[in-house]
Amino acid sequence: MVNASEVRDYLRKDRMPTVWCPGCGNGIVLSSILRAIKEADLRKKEVAVISGIGCSSRATGYIDFNTLHTLHGRAIAFATGVKMVNPSLKVMVLTGDGDALAIGGNHFIHACRRNIDLTVIVFNNRIYGMTGGEFSPTTPEDDFSTTSVYGNIDPPFDVVKLAIASGATYVARSTAYHHPLTVQYIKEGILHKGISIIDVITPCPTYYGRYNQSPKPIDMLFYLRDHAVMNTKAKTMSEEELRDKFIIGRFVNIEKEEYTERYAKIIERVSKVKV
Repeated sequence: MVNASEVRDYLRKDRMPTVWCPGCGNGIVLSSILRAIKEADLRKKEVAVISGIGCSSRATGYIDFNTLHTLHGRAIAFATGVKMVNPSLKVMVLTGDGDALAIGGNHFIHACRRNIDLTVIVFNNRIYGMTGGEFSPTTPEDDFSTTSVYGNIDPPFDVVKLAIASGATYVARSTAYHHPLTVQYIKEGILHKGISIIDVITPCPTYYGRYNQSPKPIDMLFYLRDHAVMNTKAKTMSEEELRDKFIIGRFVNIEKEEYTERYAKIIERVSKVKV
């Protein structure tokens, strides 16, 4: 695996230290992303990274690529525009569970439907961490937050199931604890031709952990270790055995014509029509 010294050139060192809380998993996820880019052997000018609003979306301020820090929920929309203008770029979206699936939900499902060549990494901490600890679209039922002090009654979105149902052609899930696996899936997503969704479950000790009796970051990482089940193993387990577990792994990896390539064919065909 690529070591830390090999990705330091990808960082804007004058922006350090980050604003992330001690123990936040976002630094681990960002490290996974940078290592994946390095393993994919991409030059900085070949990569564009787009983010919306939220703790995870601050990541674009710390990395030295073509970057855009955009509006809440609109990262995929901006990324779609970048990819349409310059299809040769490897375009990545760094987004949170609230940014991607609440206000940005329609952009998420339609990008999957179109199969446009974006690599979307969802920093899934299951809470709104930046705005005060409100429950998000992925907060588990009965868990606590500043807006569900008696327990959350909203059933959560499953990022993987939503992506698959919307037509994504590469879908995977990992955690901040499973760092090598996260690097592998992000690298595969970058090299995949089409929409790639990588759901990365990551700890937020400040809000999610503190409100749910797990304020120590190390305990939250151990929770990810102990409650993650590979999808290949999950197939052999009963519903009871899978209770309180979440399934990680690669779920979809299929080839399908990519959106900007289809669009280019239309332009070519129309340009040959005599007016």
